[in-house]
Amino acid sequence: MIILLTGGAGFIGSHLAEKLLTEGHSVVCLDNLDAYYDPAIKRKNLAEARQNSRYTFVEGDIRDGALVGSLFAAYPFDAVIHLAARAGVRPSVQDPALYFDVNVQGTLTLLQAMQTAGVRKMVFASSSSVYGDSAVVPFSEREACDRPLSPYAASKRAAELLCHTFHHLYGFDIFCLRFFTVYGPRQRPEMAISQFTDQILHGKPIPVFGDGSTSRDYTFVEDIVKGIMQSLYSVKGYEVLNIGGSDPISLSGLISTLEKAVGKSALLNHLPMQPGDVQRTFADISKARTLIGYEPTVSVQEGVRRFVEWYCGEARPQTVN
Repeated sequence: MIILLTGGAGFIGSHLAEKLLTEGHSVVCLDNLDAYYDPAIKRKNLAEARQNSRYTFVEGDIRDGALVGSLFAAYPFDAVIHLAARAGVRPSVQDPALYFDVNVQGTLTLLQAMQTAGVRKMVFASSSSVYGDSAVVPFSEREACDRPLSPYAASKRAAELLCHTFHHLYGFDIFCLRFFTVYGPRQRPEMAISQFTDQILHGKPIPVFGDGSTSRDYTFVEDIVKGIMQSLYSVKGYEVLNIGGSDPISLSGLISTLEKAVGKSALLNHLPMQPGDVQRTFADISKARTLIGYEPTVSVQEGVRRFVEWYCGEARPQTVN
């Protein structure tokens, strides 16, 4: 297959590109190398894939209709894997317009280009944040998801609905995958596990928002990539699927796990809960298990050990404050 992969220079996208190439596919990666975090990190992420003759990198924005249209004119894409997005719950509170422009308008631009070119298959990266602060656990795709707590969450839910519209109008086959707190090598530097590892290593206090009882369903990037690949091979009709670890851990438990992996104790700085944050996430993966055979295999303990090993090998010089 020839795949258009948006956001392919990022954390998940770079791992996915390598997996697609390993399985014999051709990949056209569209990424604007946004400065949300250091573009040099993204360029480094691309190094392995760029050595493959079946890989093409295009620097550009999914909101650029002319550019996106030119790619569909130049390549006979079999499917689109749409990972590109403006990420981050807390920053979205400060700039909601940007998040809707990238995450909703950008998705619409892609869908329109697909419709014009006659490409009918998409795997779309959504987020567990669409569930808001649901009291019903584990989170099920049957929920309405009509009470998001952040502009980021609202933008992802809006993009899911756009995908359904194009399925209804034009017969697109689209799976919207709700990722649950992805982590692992190449993780974005502002994410909790990256920050906490760096702060423990350098003796800096970890910001603990709330009393440490909030919990997240952490999912190792290897399992996320597996879920995307299984969806690519199975996509038919319109479906929303949870792709998570289905084994939540509290914030306090995560810090303890990191301390063991790093071999040092953490200093804690307790702070109030942040706007847009939720108390818990917990994926019901029974639908993904049935439809695509998804089954996570990497525990938080093993995944954190692998991440810390990679992070220390990178010898990162700067602490995230």
